[in-house]
Amino acid sequence: MKYYEVEFTIQGPQELHQEACDVLSAMAAEAGFESFEDTPKGVTGYVQQTLFDREALRQVIDGFPLPDQRIDFSVSDAEDRDWNEQWEQQGFEPIVVGDRCIVHDGRHTQSSINQSSIFNFQFSIEIDARLAFGTGTHETTRMMLQALLDMPLQGARVLDCGTGTGILAIGALNMGAQEAVAYDIDEWSADNARHNAVINRVDSRLTVLLGDATLLYKEVEGEFDVVVANINRNILLADMPAFRHRMKPGATLLLSGFYRSDIPLLTERAASLGLTPTAESHDGDWALLAFRAMTDDK
Repeated sequence: MKYYEVEFTIQGPQELHQEACDVLSAMAAEAGFESFEDTPKGVTGYVQQTLFDREALRQVIDGFPLPDQRIDFSVSDAEDRDWNEQWEQQGFEPIVVGDRCIVHDGRHTQSSINQSSIFNFQFSIEIDARLAFGTGTHETTRMMLQALLDMPLQGARVLDCGTGTGILAIGALNMGAQEAVAYDIDEWSADNARHNAVINRVDSRLTVLLGDATLLYKEVEGEFDVVVANINRNILLADMPAFRHRMKPGATLLLSGFYRSDIPLLTERAASLGLTPTAESHDGDWALLAFRAMTDDK
């Protein structure tokens, strides 16, 4: 398949440059981009030519949440590459969460973490991240995994919204959940989540669907004990009613993918749906919120 190579140039305060690159990559992924490389001036992104939407990308830039940032971009044909092979060769270094969980790619398990073995951890998640978001390297993913580690998941039914690599659903199943349903709007991500479920031997307990939150009204059945969503703020605000629709009385909703400054807006939206805040955590400027559905009113 043919790709476009999009060169993003970011101009703004130097102390915010890396954060701006990370935020831009996350937001561009929602607009169809599949892979990113940091550059001295910003980020290079890659998107299938048939999926490229210049207007959607312009909306991403116009809605960029960090202050005093100017973002310009240029588009060119990307050279033909074996994208899967390139990503799989790079992999990522193991990530440890809460001293109990290790996320690894199956190839770098002895290269860091003081040469520790994956068997020294209570939970191990292997992720073959084929151009999908979610390896544990991002602050929001780590916070979500930590929140799941701190929950009583034994026998729970879990819903993972915008699953990416499937890391949160797979992590919840490894931590004791009985069943999980996950969905993603990106076909590559949905396929990758299914692939990672097989690697982690939880494929019989994980159902992965292709689509957006409308699936929660049309195809997904039953209610869930835990709902997780690590997506950007605007999608969380728009889709929260659909999340609430599938929550049991007493169920927990975990949200991340947004900044501390977004907390009041998300908390207000949750309150309007009968969700009560129960926890909050931060990693730098990134935030996580937990809510509980106190009644069955929807």
